[in-house]
Amino acid sequence: MKLVTLPIVLGIALVAAECPYHQWKAPEPSDFRGPCPMLNTLANHGFLPRDGRNITKETTVNALASALHFNTSLGTLMFEMAIVANPEPNATFFTLDQLNVHNVLEHDASLSRSDAFFGNNHIFNETIFEETKTYWTGPVLDANMLANGKIARQVNSKAFNPNYTFTTTMEQFSLGEVSAPIVAFGDLQAATVNRNLVEYFFENERFPAELGWSIRNATVSLDDITRLTQTISNATSLITTGEPVVSTRRRDLHAGLNL
Repeated sequence: MKLVTLPIVLGIALVAAECPYHQWKAPEPSDFRGPCPMLNTLANHGFLPRDGRNITKETTVNALASALHFNTSLGTLMFEMAIVANPEPNATFFTLDQLNVHNVLEHDASLSRSDAFFGNNHIFNETIFEETKTYWTGPVLDANMLANGKIARQVNSKAFNPNYTFTTTMEQFSLGEVSAPIVAFGDLQAATVNRNLVEYFFENERFPAELGWSIRNATVSLDDITRLTQTISNATSLITTGEPVVSTRRRDLHAGLNL
């Protein structure tokens, strides 16, 4: 029994040692990387091609399933959203470099990248990220903190970037991006995530396994993403609830009615 068990144990140990989470590698100068920290992280760990090229539907679905436990439908949707960055007709793959084209998927007011107007729009920018983190006011990030950082980056971009562009489509992408740390590392139901994990991820483009993180057991679906992005969207509102009671006449006057 021992003779059988030992090789199995050694085999498991070998597989664990070769797990992609333990094979993080910084990209080579010739490797493609894009504006999305998560896709870059998947490439750095070898879930996606390390060179950032020839990312097919099958590769995308498998990578998101293996690394983040996304179901097939969600992984397929992620690929379909990214493939539009490839300008070739009937393209079957995209590269991380193609995602850098401004105002296709990449957009102004990133949480961790500079606007294209100011220069490089896909390399991690510490100054920008420090600005975002100003609004992360506790050790556990919630929807309000993440939403505050998003709003602040948009206000800053609108104020200083003469080419500031932010369409309704970009808003949907932005909400998804702001939700991503919770999806990957946090509590989907509570919409919270450990700040240390998020900072480590952004700053290193690496899964925070050495901080104790591991892939969640439950599968992530489109319903989970939809609910979470709506939570973030609700938190971006600057209108508070619990409006004080005032007279009908005063309220109507404020509404512009001549009563």
